[in-house]
Amino acid sequence: MRYLALGDSYTIGTGASDESHSWPSIIARRVPAELTNPAVNGYTTEDLIRDELPLVETVRPDLVTVLIGVNDLVQGRGPDGYRRSLRTIYDAVSKRRVVAVSIPTWSYVPAAADFGGSEQVERLTTAFNEVARDEALARGFAWVDLGPVSTSGIGREGWVASDRLHPGDVQYAMWADVIWPAVRELVQPPP
Repeated sequence: MRYLALGDSYTIGTGASDESHSWPSIIARRVPAELTNPAVNGYTTEDLIRDELPLVETVRPDLVTVLIGVNDLVQGRGPDGYRRSLRTIYDAVSKRRVVAVSIPTWSYVPAAADFGGSEQVERLTTAFNEVARDEALARGFAWVDLGPVSTSGIGREGWVASDRLHPGDVQYAMWADVIWPAVRELVQPPP
């Protein structure tokens, strides 16, 4: 099985001790699947469209995950612009088995202060996730909300990476546990 993980730093696993601790790597081992993870730190939906989306035709994945949007948010793009780009992404993968994943809750991390503070980060993250959820469900994609799991271990050792922004190994592993049931339902035949 071929698995294409589209996204940004959260997908590539920035903050993890190595790439094997990224949530897509954990999912790929569980499937099992050959993983192509072209995600890049700082990527927006527009970057994904330009650089990652062409891989849908070359990799021809059986499974696609999409987690993108936090960089659109921090760069001041509004929810309407995000929706336009996300529609392009979702439409390009719509004939595949797709799990759309929310932007995690990150308003509590120390670095949120650099992006307008926790209240603004929370408000914008909620607005962007509503867009992503609505567009995903309109296409029949599986939807996974990382909000609850991304706050479940606040203060725990290894929860936030040393950059004070990204998850650590422990949090990525818990994301994989939350994403896995949606993936399993798409890729494994019922018993």
